[in-house]
Amino acid sequence: MKTFDFKKIVQWLGFVLKCPICGHKYNLEKTKVLESDQNESLNEAHLLIHSDCLKCKSSVMFNVEIHGPEVFSVGMVTDLTGQDSAKFNKLGPIRTNEVIGIHQALKNFKGDFVSSFTQK
Repeated sequence: MKTFDFKKIVQWLGFVLKCPICGHKYNLEKTKVLESDQNESLNEAHLLIHSDCLKCKSSVMFNVEIHGPEVFSVGMVTDLTGQDSAKFNKLGPIRTNEVIGIHQALKNFKGDFVSSFTQK
């Protein structure tokens, strides 16, 4: 059974990955693991990582999947800060009633933002 050292994985990613906007290498000080999970019996691990580029100030989230010797990484440019990412990651999925509520609010929206956001 192999236990993954997530700190070493993040260090390796910081060395290998570059900002998709400007090409600058990521700084580990601006890289945070938001979520991690591992299955020792299958020799698999999963990480969700948020990083900010020190050069161009863009933010990227990486999903890293490790399956034995293979490592897969998908990055996505985001406007979420590290704090935003951690906050939303802790929230549950959007519920059906919330989607219906937004749909109804937009259906009845008349274009007046001031009255929509003013408490009555």
